[in-house]
Amino acid sequence: MDKEVILTGLRSNSEFHLGNYLGAISPMVNLQKKHAGKYQLNMFVPDLHSFTTPVEHGKLYEQTHQNLKIFVAAGLEIDQPDTFIYRQSFIPAHSEMAWILGCFTGFGEMSRMTEFKDKAQTVGAAHITLGLFNYPILMASDILLYGAKWVPVGEDQRQHVEFARDIAIRMNRKFGDIFVVPEDNKKQMAFAGRSQPVRIRSLRNPDRKMSKSIGDPAGTIMLSDNPDEAANKVISATTDSVGVINLDFDKQPGVSNLLQILAHLSNKPQTEINGRFVGKLSYSQLKEEVADAVKNFLADLQTKLLTIDDHKLMRKLAVDEEAMRQVASATLLNVQKVVGLRPA
Repeated sequence: MDKEVILTGLRSNSEFHLGNYLGAISPMVNLQKKHAGKYQLNMFVPDLHSFTTPVEHGKLYEQTHQNLKIFVAAGLEIDQPDTFIYRQSFIPAHSEMAWILGCFTGFGEMSRMTEFKDKAQTVGAAHITLGLFNYPILMASDILLYGAKWVPVGEDQRQHVEFARDIAIRMNRKFGDIFVVPEDNKKQMAFAGRSQPVRIRSLRNPDRKMSKSIGDPAGTIMLSDNPDEAANKVISATTDSVGVINLDFDKQPGVSNLLQILAHLSNKPQTEINGRFVGKLSYSQLKEEVADAVKNFLADLQTKLLTIDDHKLMRKLAVDEEAMRQVASATLLNVQKVVGLRPA
């Protein structure tokens, strides 16, 4: 690989919603547009990570395929020669590397991961698995196998990127320079071009993020929703009794969430949207504009999904997975040699 690698991915454990699209899918597509020809973009589906929380196993394979189609409908150019799409589970080196890295990781390191603590509370004691506990090790494997310097992630994953740096530095000190060390989080955020991640809130419970997994159908806009029904969800969104529009996620999270959604769907600066609405006394016009924006967005995306060539997408997957299998296997073999599993 003669270009620096950007690695990014999004779990395939469930259908995507509007929060996924605005917070992750759209930024990933924009990364490709911004860096085409300058960097190698590894956009993979971390399907093994899907098991860290409850999943409908009978739907996982097809859901992975459907979610890849959404990336294409969102504007991902699969003919770009520096872009590689692949499924994590189709490259066995991910799992074996994770085992090796895990043997050089302390129990205390994993115990301090705040995302594990948060998700453990969400899924409940009956669903807390070892996979949920140690998946930062698998994530480190995802990163280090391909020498990725740039790993744009949301706020909840930054601690895991730092762990990938830590384990890479630890292994390099012990065995020599076997891994490319990812950049630190400050540089990662500057590279991604944003100081704050996009976190779309639930329309009914705006104190928490939009999510399918917490059973919030009225507050979650799925990308497969009927556009008219999705618009009605916006009209029924929870706001507040303040009586004046402000962008303030602490005091007015519902109204602020609507302002945020409108800015992203209209592709306009947040300041421009705020200039039109902040200080107004009625919430109805804001809701109506957001509802129209959501309706038009879904109608357009769903139309594009119908035009995607499945055979072309699967051919791209097959070619890229073979290419990435060779890269990952070469990295794994080097590690196997230094730890004594293969002859030096």
